Amino acid sequence: MRFKNFDYVGASRYFYTFSIILTIAGAICLASLGLDYGVDFRSGSNVDITTSKTLTVEQLEPILKEAGIEEEASITPGNDRVNIRFSQVLTESQDLALKAGIQKLDKSASMEVNTVDPEMAKELGLNAVYAVLLSCVGIIIYVSIRFEWRFAIAAIIALLHDAFVVISLFSIFRLEVNITFIIAILTIIGYSINDTIVIFDRIRENMRFAKLKKHSDLVELVNRSLSQTIARSLYTALSVFIAAFFMLILGGESIQMFSLAIVIGLLFGAYSSIFIASPLWLLLKGKNVGKPKAPKPSKADI
Repeated sequence: MRFKNFDYVGASRYFYTFSIILTIAGAICLASLGLDYGVDFRSGSNVDITTSKTLTVEQLEPILKEAGIEEEASITPGNDRVNIRFSQVLTESQDLALKAGIQKLDKSASMEVNTVDPEMAKELGLNAVYAVLLSCVGIIIYVSIRFEWRFAIAAIIALLHDAFVVISLFSIFRLEVNITFIIAILTIIGYSINDTIVIFDRIRENMRFAKLKKHSDLVELVNRSLSQTIARSLYTALSVFIAAFFMLILGGESIQMFSLAIVIGLLFGAYSSIFIASPLWLLLKGKNVGKPKAPKPSKADI
């Protein structure tokens, strides 16, 4: 697959516009709707019920009403499994009443209750933010040492773009955000920076032999570097995308949100590495192309 004649830099203005619109829309949704936090990030109880037959919402509502917890419950039924999420922590008496009511419907049913208190939920939320921020700081340091600060700035903006797009889509479609979602975000950052580093490395290699006298020379160099690496970037993203897609389709409920976040993140990670990171580096670097270097002082001047 070759894209030798495609003007990536010229097309980047349209992709910048698309990303800006998407970012603004995401910010509006996050400000107005927020995120649908799972029990990991908010206090409450999450009850997983394994049954030998299908239980309906109509069958479960009287049990919750009898226990006095029907107003705080969100019921997600399945064929042989039911999930009930409560916004408040269940007391021991409520727990026993719920278990007794379930066993009246299905004697072989088993119930697992996971509880997160307010302090733990707050701590988990802060730790998730710290994990993302620390990973970004580490990437800035690594890229700055291996390449230069302009590469680091461009890479971080592209990574934050990828993470923000995934978060925004989860907010728009009211998808649950839990610990596995944070793991997915960190995984996306890892895949995205890998693609970006490959492209940046090719740009650096081509710069060693290039004679950059004007801005158009740098534009040609970036386009050539992207043409040389785009097949590798697309094939790598596609191979992982296929695995994540089938995990989403065939995997269990516990990893569905993780797989969905990976699928979305891989697509936007490849997109940002090609159309956001490299043109952004060109924007930062292009100001210094063609400027005469300051003459070194001679011995006579010293």
